[in-house]
Amino acid sequence: MSLKILVFLGSVRDSTPPRPRRLGERVAKACVARLAAADIEAELIDPLALASGNGEFPAVFKPHFAYAEGRAPEPLERLAETIRGADGYVMVSPEYNHAMSPALADLLNHFGSSRFSYKPSAIVTYSAGQWGGARAAVNMRTFLAELGCLPVSAMIHLSRAQEVLDEAGDFLPEVDAPRWAGYFGRTLAQLQWWAEAVRRQRAEQDPEALAPAFRRDPSQRNAP
Repeated sequence: MSLKILVFLGSVRDSTPPRPRRLGERVAKACVARLAAADIEAELIDPLALASGNGEFPAVFKPHFAYAEGRAPEPLERLAETIRGADGYVMVSPEYNHAMSPALADLLNHFGSSRFSYKPSAIVTYSAGQWGGARAAVNMRTFLAELGCLPVSAMIHLSRAQEVLDEAGDFLPEVDAPRWAGYFGRTLAQLQWWAEAVRRQRAEQDPEALAPAFRRDPSQRNAP
């Protein structure tokens, strides 16, 4: 059975300026395409699509685990189960004040760490300018570690992403496509290696039997 990787797009912007619109969508689509080329089942999770999907995804923040069992809105419940069923994650984010995007943090914060834990993640950042969102990755490492989906060591940083990718997420004709494919491939290959290893280990031993997840309230974290 092939791996299932979720690619989270950390942007809800859909206007100009800035230009080009939805730059992050190109980056996320490129990740989906590179994963698919490695025979991995990849699904794009777009918070803008969730927000506009029949208005059912909660507009006011209330995390999935704050609802009574079985009482969460159906789109929230569906995404929670999608996250649980994945083998790993790619987090795509621009940089806001040296940190990850508020849209990505808001979406991920809807779900407890038990949905993400004992699986790997990969960090992908981008910008229309020269830094490629790299400073956001520092903040993202600690955030993802707290969720339990530890990020692999390699990362992808795309400066001037509009000069590398077209709207479909394909490499533009004027760039060195094999070199860029290799750059993406290094990070995504690490993600694949860890996702396969962790899936085998989860099948052999239930990690929650060793370290049960916090499910009731924050006091479960407290020392005796």
